[in-house]
Amino acid sequence: MTPPPVAGTIDVTVHRRFAVPAERVFDAWLTPRLLGQWMMGPDVREEKLLRLDVDPRVGGHFSMLVERDGERIDHVGEYLVIERPHRLSFTWTIAGEADQDGSRVDIVISPTDAGCELRLTHTLSSAWADYADRTQQGWSRMLDALHAIF
Repeated sequence: MTPPPVAGTIDVTVHRRFAVPAERVFDAWLTPRLLGQWMMGPDVREEKLLRLDVDPRVGGHFSMLVERDGERIDHVGEYLVIERPHRLSFTWTIAGEADQDGSRVDIVISPTDAGCELRLTHTLSSAWADYADRTQQGWSRMLDALHAIF
């Protein structure tokens, strides 16, 4: 279950169905070899994946450093909930940004007759409201790339 929205935040939600078991989809979020195939890099957008560090445990951190348009961007976060294969929550921010409160991504994976359904909710500070559509497009593109590896 996704936590209720917090005052001063907005939620961006994306759904995707997969024809594989929930465990395979869940593991793709925490296995560096798989994560690097669909979340960052040239298969998702025009960028180069420079480094991918993942410590997949509650309290563990991740760092996904990319180079995009000559700029280095380090997507970082902390794992808050890991309940294989149904729930995953983590913070999400860019290293060095002034808004270090970041944001939160909650993923719920539910079994279906044909595989599973993933529901992703990205909770952003309302200060980022102008980026909601772009955020939804980004997650949609990433989940399309995840779908393609299965």
